[in-house]
Amino acid sequence: MRFPVLNQYLSRLSSDGAAHTSIQLDAQGRAQGRFFNCTMTSAFQPVRELHRGAAIAYEGLARSAAGGGDGLSLWKLLDSAASDDESVELDRLCRMLHAINFFRQEEAAGAAGADLYLNVHSRLLSAVSSNHGHAFRRILDALELPLARIVLLLPPVTAQQGWLINYVADNYRRNGFRFAVQATGARDGAALLERVRPDVLRLDARAAGGSIDADAATVALLEQARQAGVRVEFRHLDTAGALQSLHRIADAAGVALLAQGTLLDVPQSTLAPPAVASGAPAALSL
Repeated sequence: MRFPVLNQYLSRLSSDGAAHTSIQLDAQGRAQGRFFNCTMTSAFQPVRELHRGAAIAYEGLARSAAGGGDGLSLWKLLDSAASDDESVELDRLCRMLHAINFFRQEEAAGAAGADLYLNVHSRLLSAVSSNHGHAFRRILDALELPLARIVLLLPPVTAQQGWLINYVADNYRRNGFRFAVQATGARDGAALLERVRPDVLRLDARAAGGSIDADAATVALLEQARQAGVRVEFRHLDTAGALQSLHRIADAAGVALLAQGTLLDVPQSTLAPPAVASGAPAALSL
């Protein structure tokens, strides 16, 4: 393991049984978190380059520990039962849990240097009054984990909340984080590129290729993103039809796209190989 302070922290958890922390280790050495009498752990879904299939990042997802990290998603269930303060606590617990479970794996410590995508949930945006990202940065610094490999995934907001996403994004940027925003379509994406200046722009693959006009608008957005130095990821890539549409759009735009979805990988507790996932369609690479 290339992160000695993290290794020392995990050793202490193992030796004292995690009696004084909400983080503990299972028999396989994976970190688990306790919240509302539920035990959760991490699953990771790769984000791949469409043209060559390489995994350039992994999104951390909270899963029931009963499924070994591959089971039921607990976030919606737990968040619906939580107050604002408890929701912030849950959000931070999940991000710490995912960071530990990601960087403890040899694949994450290797030369490939894939990023870790971590969700910031919507209630945290308004529940935290100032200096978003400061508390999480302190955790990463304490464990000597590389902040440069973290990408925070900001939730979608309404038009009336535009000021809030600007404020939060600026706070995260000041604390050294890269971040991604999610657009509802090409027009929204263009506005976010201008207003928020994200590092990654996320779109829904299920909406890609609906019409020639939609393709043209998406191609224009991709060119705008390329000029701004912003990478574009298409989420929810779950069907062969959506994959074909993405290849068509990528060809027309002449840019490399990122893709993520169950057509390529299902979330699992261990990190997938950096090459194309087994069972992924040959059409992933042109």
